[in-house]
Amino acid sequence: MRFRLPIALALAAIGAPAAAQDLVPGIYTPSPVGFNVVSVISSFSKGSVTFDPSLPVQDGHSTLAGVGFGLTRTFDLAGRYANAGVILPAVYGHVQGVLAGQFEERRRTGQGDLVIRVAVNAYGARAMTPQEFAVYQSSPAQTVVGVSLTVVAPIGQYDASRIVNIGTNRWALKPEVGISRRRGRWTVEGDVAVVLFTDNTNYLNGGRREQTPIAAFQGHLIYGIRPGAWVAFDANFWRGGRITTNGVAAIELQNNSRVGLTLAVPVRRHQLRFAVSQGAYTRLGGDFLQLGLSYSYAWR
Repeated sequence: MRFRLPIALALAAIGAPAAAQDLVPGIYTPSPVGFNVVSVISSFSKGSVTFDPSLPVQDGHSTLAGVGFGLTRTFDLAGRYANAGVILPAVYGHVQGVLAGQFEERRRTGQGDLVIRVAVNAYGARAMTPQEFAVYQSSPAQTVVGVSLTVVAPIGQYDASRIVNIGTNRWALKPEVGISRRRGRWTVEGDVAVVLFTDNTNYLNGGRREQTPIAAFQGHLIYGIRPGAWVAFDANFWRGGRITTNGVAAIELQNNSRVGLTLAVPVRRHQLRFAVSQGAYTRLGGDFLQLGLSYSYAWR
């Protein structure tokens, strides 16, 4: 069993707990309250996996494809703009590598863990009607400070007898603070977060898998093309997440970063987003090329 462990770590490093790896611009950008937004989000990732040097694995590679269905509601929280949303993903994963001199690969398809996020803009963006929001958008400069909490609930496909799973069988919490400053067509954003994990107490039929917190930062430089249309240069960095399995701690921890581009194109109450990102530096985990496409529709 111990020689199959690295394959499990590979999928864990690139699966649902990738909240630390987020590259999502505009998450604290306000909008009118009282709207519902339904989204379909798809992504494809492919690349190499860097393992802890204490593990007998070489030439790790992985492919992930997923689609998520999301619903978000914007609302008034004590006079401030706020939103709450859920995403339920379905994931296909394929991981392969040479373990202790032998080639191994694993494939899994199934439902992923549920993602829940609640956010409120604590400064610079009160709750607004569509008419008030139009006036707000016309101002030459704005500063927004927001806070959010993302929760990953362990409802995804999980089998304790298998090394590789889609679900994680543990909770993850991500409190975050973000600041956004717009001047004219340009917006600069920065978000700081920490990702906390509970233990998986049924790892391989009763084992315990622990992970230390991950500190994460993402930054964005956004250029507004026209109302609702924009392009963003994205970058992030995260550090931490040392894994301990049945009391044995890994030597390395994650110390990684990614860069990418995002394009948003609106059509009335519809929006398409195209995203591409690539690992800039990977100490431990996945070094991927990732492509993303999402569609959203808003109604009141």
